[in-house]
Amino acid sequence: MKEGGENEKPPARRKIMCTSIALTTGDFYFGRNLDLEYSFGEQVAVTPRQYPIVFRKAGECRRHHAMIGMATVVDGYPLYAEAANEKGLCIAGLNFPENAFYPAQLCEDKVNVSPFELPLWVLGQCAGVEEARALLARTHIVAIPFSDRMPLAPLHWHIADRERSIVVECMRDGMRIYDNPVGVLTNNPPFDFQLTNLRQYMGIRSGEPDNSFGAGLTLAPFGRGFGTLGLPGDFSPASRFVKAAFLRLNSVCEGEENSSVSQFFHLLDAVAMPRGAVRADDRWDITTYSCCINANKGVYYYKTYDNSQITAVDMHHEDLESGEVKRFALETGLRIAHAN
Repeated sequence: MKEGGENEKPPARRKIMCTSIALTTGDFYFGRNLDLEYSFGEQVAVTPRQYPIVFRKAGECRRHHAMIGMATVVDGYPLYAEAANEKGLCIAGLNFPENAFYPAQLCEDKVNVSPFELPLWVLGQCAGVEEARALLARTHIVAIPFSDRMPLAPLHWHIADRERSIVVECMRDGMRIYDNPVGVLTNNPPFDFQLTNLRQYMGIRSGEPDNSFGAGLTLAPFGRGFGTLGLPGDFSPASRFVKAAFLRLNSVCEGEENSSVSQFFHLLDAVAMPRGAVRADDRWDITTYSCCINANKGVYYYKTYDNSQITAVDMHHEDLESGEVKRFALETGLRIAHAN
């Protein structure tokens, strides 16, 4: 083993909360809420096939799949929060404080990749989840920060294609890869707990409940929605996981594009954070942006906290054979369509 980082301390904690969802209607859609009390210089970024990706320990990749997503671009290098490639594979990194652990030592019999490189590493090479799973089996996540001013974020990752989702968590006992049958991810606790926790909500249904209170007592709902009594409504990660999973699994939507995109944003809105609901020290956590990617068509839709109008960026409208990352500043100002 060789040294690859300064020490083995856990990554610095950042106050980020997120929810990601994978949903198939007619096409496959993937997206997330990013809940954060400040902007991180995010932009929609298209990485073309011939942009030279330089990895700290894994060499250079001069040709790869094109991709689109939300990123901070530093010195021309896209640091993706979430992205999809031209083959329809998607990835999102979500906050995983206290649990995420990246060892400082390199592994000689695997390819060493930093957490900030993982989206480019996976999306650049893989066309689907099974290819990503095989690549990750040969990958060692190592604690190499992008720079001294940009420490590593403690993350776990939601990776999905049209057919399946997985969750990748790097903890002190190593990398864990879980099948994700519900197609959602939030933050803590670890994913295996989140799945087990769903058992507490087995009685929730989208229809009306049966009267099983007691024999001889006639009871009937006095309104709609009684089947969802007990569905969490708070903003904690475990509660958002339950609510997002229920809404995603019970989603009803027409297969055409406008209906699918609209439905996807409604799902995200159901677990979004308005200013004032969640205090983070001297600031308020808000849903800074919500996004929905049509992974079949390579179209990235987003809206921001102050601009609920949906903006779209189509990666196929760009030169995907170029060698430079194309960036799009976010439309953040409120737009109102006046009727008179």
